[in-house]
Amino acid sequence: MLEKILSLFKPKPKPSTEPRKTKKTQTRPKIESTRIGELGEHKINIQLDQLPKDCRYLSDLLVSNPKSRSGYSQIDHLVISPYGLFVIETKNYNGEIKGGRSDKQWSVSNRFKMYNPFMQNYGHIKAIERHIGQRDGLRYISMISFTMRCRFSVDPDLRKIQSDELIVYDVELSEFIQRKINMLKMSGDYVQLTGEDIQQIYQKLSAANITDPAIRAAHADKVKERKTP
Repeated sequence: MLEKILSLFKPKPKPSTEPRKTKKTQTRPKIESTRIGELGEHKINIQLDQLPKDCRYLSDLLVSNPKSRSGYSQIDHLVISPYGLFVIETKNYNGEIKGGRSDKQWSVSNRFKMYNPFMQNYGHIKAIERHIGQRDGLRYISMISFTMRCRFSVDPDLRKIQSDELIVYDVELSEFIQRKINMLKMSGDYVQLTGEDIQQIYQKLSAANITDPAIRAAHADKVKERKTP
């Protein structure tokens, strides 16, 4: 009983002034879309490095194009082979890709629309022609490369090597280019470019490539504006 009475007069402990320690939760760092794009482009370049030695390629070309809304065309990759020019547009989507050659709009998993990439690439081809000049019989092969996160519901002909418009996965890009080259070589249905021709085209487009960061940024902003509803 006495102990209980004395306990009433004991000072109460002061609350701690130290901040309470909160349990830290580890968060996975977010990878910016631009970084993902850079990784995708690097993967494509590795693919293109596997092509025959008589081929040359250029990546991330920005050339003037008066017929474009921005005044420029940006070509993701261009392969210059003795049997034709492969103009490659890369897409970083996730889902089901639906569309046909003549459709102006394609869809991604029925969630949103994108401009027909072959029509987009046709503009790139015309921009290249403007800079290197028209060559009778020179063959252009338009290729659209998607990541493995996609699946295709497209015109089946766009997957056939006989076509000059091909839709492929990024991991099979060099395989399709090599198969197309072999097919053209066997058929004889091509105008062969000499080593000198290939070097001349390469130098002309390298010289036409715009590297000014301000111009590139302005072009990117205009492209974004066009995509925004």
